[in-house]
Amino acid sequence: MSPLQSGSSCCEVEGFVSARRFVQQFALVACMVACGASLAAAEDTFAVPRGLAGQVEFWKLIFTTYDDTQIVVHDTEEPERIYSILDFRALARGGLSEAALRAEMNEAEARETRRIRSLLERLHYAGTGREGLSVEDLRIRSLFDGDARPDKFLRAAEEKRVRAQRGIRGRFLTGLQRSRRYLPRMEKIFRAEGVPVEVARLPLIESSFNTHAYSKVGAAGMWQFMPSTGRLFLTISPTVDERLDPFVSTRAAARFLRQNYERLRSWPLAITAYNHGPGGMARAVDEVGSRDIVAIIDRYDGKNFGFASRNFYAEFLAALDVERRPEDFFGRVPLDPPLRTDDVVLGEHVAVASVLRCSASDLETFKDLNPALRPAAFQRGRWLPAGYQVRLPPGAGRSFDSCYARLPSTARRSSPPASAPVVARRSHRVRRGETLASIASRYRVSVDRLRKENDIRNRHLIRVGEVLKIPGSGAPRVAAKPRAAKKKVVHEVRRGQTLNGIARSYGQSVESLRRHNRIRDHNQIRVGQLLEIPSR
Repeated sequence: MSPLQSGSSCCEVEGFVSARRFVQQFALVACMVACGASLAAAEDTFAVPRGLAGQVEFWKLIFTTYDDTQIVVHDTEEPERIYSILDFRALARGGLSEAALRAEMNEAEARETRRIRSLLERLHYAGTGREGLSVEDLRIRSLFDGDARPDKFLRAAEEKRVRAQRGIRGRFLTGLQRSRRYLPRMEKIFRAEGVPVEVARLPLIESSFNTHAYSKVGAAGMWQFMPSTGRLFLTISPTVDERLDPFVSTRAAARFLRQNYERLRSWPLAITAYNHGPGGMARAVDEVGSRDIVAIIDRYDGKNFGFASRNFYAEFLAALDVERRPEDFFGRVPLDPPLRTDDVVLGEHVAVASVLRCSASDLETFKDLNPALRPAAFQRGRWLPAGYQVRLPPGAGRSFDSCYARLPSTARRSSPPASAPVVARRSHRVRRGETLASIASRYRVSVDRLRKENDIRNRHLIRVGEVLKIPGSGAPRVAAKPRAAKKKVVHEVRRGQTLNGIARSYGQSVESLRRHNRIRDHNQIRVGQLLEIPSR
């Protein structure tokens, strides 16, 4: 028998949370909204705007209070206006199969949304009197106190206004525990890219920090890049999908977010653009005539600016607050230790089997540390290209170098056998200030090879935003063939730095650093430029 019978009140139906608990939870939300509570200090870049306080509190309930066997039925325009809660936990504990439970929940959800819409229509025609109204009718009418519009109940009864949301407490908690495995290194990447480190928490709502997450529409990895967007920053091929690499994809996400910010000049808009697209948010700004996120959520009526996009920033703020003080919501939370690896850049083309043999790890561990390598990369005869970065267990770098030095010429060489398939290298999206020479230098390929690969006739004619294919067999830029894979030190130029200061910090001469990176004028280095530090 279904835990919900059409026409029954919230307090009378088995499967709902208790009336007292429901009222307490709603009162908490209402109090936070009325007080204009901020989840962060006033000086915080991501303090909660007063107009979003209700939405943020709603998502905190979804993240921390309700699990996936509970359904919250609410208003889409004001999500904190919660009509009812369906609770299937007892049914789930009763041994019902997952498929049967989901079917039962789907049917009950459909019935309940229809019931709430009918109830709202009845309130419209009932006027202001109490005659004939149930306790639940009166409770729901009280949710609209302060709204003087005569058609408020009819508006709220529209099909798209009544929505059901399932809780994700368990999934969110798992993501919170998993996040500490990656966040220390992710924060370093975000700082280097000029993006606030708080934004590194977005995977809490995108993927629960699951590096192998795939969506029904083709988004993949921790950052849920769609293939079209991912290819602007990452390699996506039958053998390599860098969307699945937690740190390579994090750098891509940081650069995408920074580009959004440079275009929209607002972090709330840049974050929302991660869901809705920078073009869509630029149109919203033009139509509303404001960069205020609350004004856009309230007034923009774009075709694809639906519930998910309107709530994306509020979800982020809710996740950020929970992540800052998890013990307030979950009690003591055991967190994963930070991931530690030795990272080695291959100096030559190397057979995948040989890399695995020298990695001091079993196949499963190697795959776990190098998730961008798809199953096809481990087929017999596959080669990794020169310049590919391999992650190894901590402390394995030295033994890898020793093993690598003993590999026969058949396993490592300046170019792979003609018949051997090579794991693809990445593509590159041209940014302002870049030249073909600087891009070639970054990926350790010659300008001529880069031109031929992309059919570029004039080396000076590349456009900002253009996507260039990086040759998969580019040899590293070294004078002699290395005998062992060396761990290279690369420095990314930050705002205010000079070549003289960078050289001094690494104990190098300016001339050595300039020659090694083929810099003609030592006064012309750019923010974001990658400089390779010569080995001593």
